[in-house]
Amino acid sequence: MTAYLNAWRILPPLQLAMLIVLALAVALANVNQPYPQIAPLQHIPTALLILAAPPLPVRWPLSSAAVGALLVFWLLHTLGGRYTYSNVPYDSWAHALTGHTISEALGMSRNGYDRLVHLAFGLCWVPPYAEAMQRHAGMGRRNSAWTAILFVGAASAFYEVFEWLLTMLVAPELADDYNGQQGDVWDAQKDMAIAMAGAVIAALWPRSPIRSEAR
Repeated sequence: MTAYLNAWRILPPLQLAMLIVLALAVALANVNQPYPQIAPLQHIPTALLILAAPPLPVRWPLSSAAVGALLVFWLLHTLGGRYTYSNVPYDSWAHALTGHTISEALGMSRNGYDRLVHLAFGLCWVPPYAEAMQRHAGMGRRNSAWTAILFVGAASAFYEVFEWLLTMLVAPELADDYNGQQGDVWDAQKDMAIAMAGAVIAALWPRSPIRSEAR
């Protein structure tokens, strides 16, 4: 317990602030939760991650930019989790601000928020994963980027298998709300392809040299 508390104390201040922001986001996402049955499946893993996170950057340090990329992904996931992804009311928000909807502008017939988060998974996870491979596995920039792309592909496939198993184990209506297929039989394949596209974009994006941060 002492080591765990010390891990919180020695986190870089900016990274500690990021964890606090994510914790507040999870708490706010569950205020007047509109889908209480599905909310635990969406938010408990994030809460466990927050609790387990401090020792990780202490043992395997990452830059605050890399941790910030992960924060963006988890914030997007937390917002999606509040509305079971399929019901994120971005069209209502856009209409209130502009008088037009995003679906009309882009010609979408389904809620596309889940696609955004899959894209963000590729975009946001490649930089920290590649950085970790360079810092802690001695890889060069090219090999670390390639490994990060493979990680995104493997993680995306694992998650889709997890969703399939969930469908087999829980009530169909609960699984459908969690999976967010919205009637698309190719949903899993599209999700994986979009995540891989994001990973390739992130891998090709120029990155600054890795520097150690003062702790």
